[in-house]
Amino acid sequence: MNALVQTPTIERPTVELRKGETMRLQPVRAFRAISRLMKDKENTAAVFDLMRALSGNAVSRGYARLIKSPQGGRIAYYRDELAERLMDRAWLESFAPGTVGAAYLAHMDERGFTADGLTEISKATPDAQVEAAHPVVWYARRMRDVHDIWHVLSGYRTDALGEACLVAFSYEQTRSLGFGVIAVAAGAKLGRVKNGQPYRAAIRQAFRNGKAAAWLPEVDYPALFAEDLEAARARLKIKPPTIYQSIPPELRDGAFEAA
Repeated sequence: MNALVQTPTIERPTVELRKGETMRLQPVRAFRAISRLMKDKENTAAVFDLMRALSGNAVSRGYARLIKSPQGGRIAYYRDELAERLMDRAWLESFAPGTVGAAYLAHMDERGFTADGLTEISKATPDAQVEAAHPVVWYARRMRDVHDIWHVLSGYRTDALGEACLVAFSYEQTRSLGFGVIAVAAGAKLGRVKNGQPYRAAIRQAFRNGKAAAWLPEVDYPALFAEDLEAARARLKIKPPTIYQSIPPELRDGAFEAA
């Protein structure tokens, strides 16, 4: 069955983006955003603010790469809106135990997350234009919506260390400077915890795992959801996060616990 089908979309505003356009880097805005995030790891609005401040040409380069391959070009042609699918509870519940889809639903339910949560926060980011009707902006939405899917695929949970590892993993996949800054800043903060745990080593491994994996932005996610999770990880060359897993769950929030 063809998993890529065009789904109904909301009415979207227009935006003017020129080919190869680079968003201006905003270091002051980035510094303020990372300061807020280091004080409160749950401040998702600060993450989006930071990513907007440091997006540069990462999104346009990612879209250009996507349309160069047959699979990516097909995905871009249909412009499937992942958020709309991920908000379809009946669709998510249709996947068999052990599949990526079942693991994703369990991940979201365990944490009380919903796909529209990230959508609403991203909409509130000043000058983000994330809901605009443009293929490059559609790609930006796609990168927003795969975040929790990548949590499931990579094996990193949503504690402070897991988030730091996932953004390190994501940096190698997207080359978005914001991801790299968050990973380095979180590693520095966690590294100050003197409890003998290899926080920084876990983050370094996450960078390596992201680099070694297949390029995940061009994955057909609706089709992937029907695959066995472990088989999907093997096919996509996603290595197990062994250092992260060696750290007791109760210690993975480290220096962020007080916040």
